[in-house]
Amino acid sequence: MFKKILLPVDLQETALSDRAVDIASDLADHCCSEIVVLTVIPDFGMPLVANYFPEDAMRQAQADVRNELARFVEDRLGNSKVSVKIDVAQGSPHKVVVRYAARHGIDLIVVPSRAEDIGKIFLGSSATQIAERAPCSVMIVRPN
Repeated sequence: MFKKILLPVDLQETALSDRAVDIASDLADHCCSEIVVLTVIPDFGMPLVANYFPEDAMRQAQADVRNELARFVEDRLGNSKVSVKIDVAQGSPHKVVVRYAARHGIDLIVVPSRAEDIGKIFLGSSATQIAERAPCSVMIVRPN
């Protein structure tokens, strides 16, 4: 059914991801799927922005974020039997997630939603933008 599940995680708001992690893990276990946990950091590549940072700042930021993501995955999925990979990308979160799903053969995106009010979801959240543009099925997980 689902062979590759993408789980985008905002490391600044990990509490939002807890329920999505549980659901993705259950689905992956049931479907014998792989989970790819992805976090997106801002793109410093714009010339105006990049001038304010040392040349290796983005490389160091990605390494630091990858380590933090690895700790997040170990804490939440370390005891799981499912195959889990991590990845870090840079850019606009919803654009990166959609592009990543298309390029990596993702079958399902399990994305947490910040909004508890469904009206706020339809006003342009990342989850909504992902659902509108994704090349695969999307499950939006609302907070408990």
